Amino acid sequence: MSVLVFAETSEGQYKKVAFEATSYGAKVAELLQTNLVALSINAKDASQLSTYGATKILNVKNEKLTSFNAKAFAEVVSQVAKSEAATVVIIDSSSNGLYLAPLVAFKLQAALASNVVGIPSTTNPFVVKRKAFSNKAFCLTALSTSVKVIGLAKNAFGIFENTVETTLADFNPALSDADFGVSSKQIIKTSGKVSIADADIVVSAGRGLKGPENWGMIEELAQVLGAATACSKPVSDLDWRDHAEHVGQTGKQVAANLYIAIGISGAIQHLAGINSSKVKVVINTDPEAPFFKAADYGIVGDAFEVVPKLVEKLKIFKQNNA
Repeated sequence: MSVLVFAETSEGQYKKVAFEATSYGAKVAELLQTNLVALSINAKDASQLSTYGATKILNVKNEKLTSFNAKAFAEVVSQVAKSEAATVVIIDSSSNGLYLAPLVAFKLQAALASNVVGIPSTTNPFVVKRKAFSNKAFCLTALSTSVKVIGLAKNAFGIFENTVETTLADFNPALSDADFGVSSKQIIKTSGKVSIADADIVVSAGRGLKGPENWGMIEELAQVLGAATACSKPVSDLDWRDHAEHVGQTGKQVAANLYIAIGISGAIQHLAGINSSKVKVVINTDPEAPFFKAADYGIVGDAFEVVPKLVEKLKIFKQNNA
């Protein structure tokens, strides 16, 4: 018996969610009094996971798996789960993880609990706390199958160092062309910017910016904070910003430690996509904007006056604390 964690990589480097999922897996393994096995695909330095409690690390080296393929990755994870007699499989809630977890659950005939935000409250029965109703509520879910798949919500558990002795080995899955299904012809990635998926801080703006020519101050604020930039759906629909920056229910899901919304009214679809963020700051000229009801902090004011002053103060603060 073991606990298995899928540790996601990008271009051979572990994503932040991989360390969080491994930290979570170590705690679950401790509760179940078993060992934690971590699986990575084409990791350049797989041994890093030993810092977060993985007692066994399996690394798959396969050129066909350089790009994410949900069907093929699910086959790899299920093969490892079976070979390691895993009773719990933990997968992060990145965009890739959301595709992967249901496929793995199907292959293993396992119950799937998505949006999990805490360690099991009991292990017999196996009960986990989850976010529900577009992150507006929590529910307790009992999993009764012999194998359980957990989709860990981003920024729900945290990253904790727990260095242990680790066994490191390669794993060679048996894959056929049928295991791949859809293939990628081209992948276009942005460079030089903080990824929304990995960002601790996100600076987002809406139609209150009046036009794409005014986004310079948003990018400057993001640069000072080391944040990712994002936008509301109307902004991406108007082609003011790239669709890759669209956050909300129909865009990217955000679970940042700090989410700053500038000139965004706060439609329910937008709030559903960012509710998992821990602290929400809103800057808007309309004191009745719906976003203020969901905000932890709010500033009623003109973004063209507030943001430059905020950037100035943050630069002074950083200089004084350098």
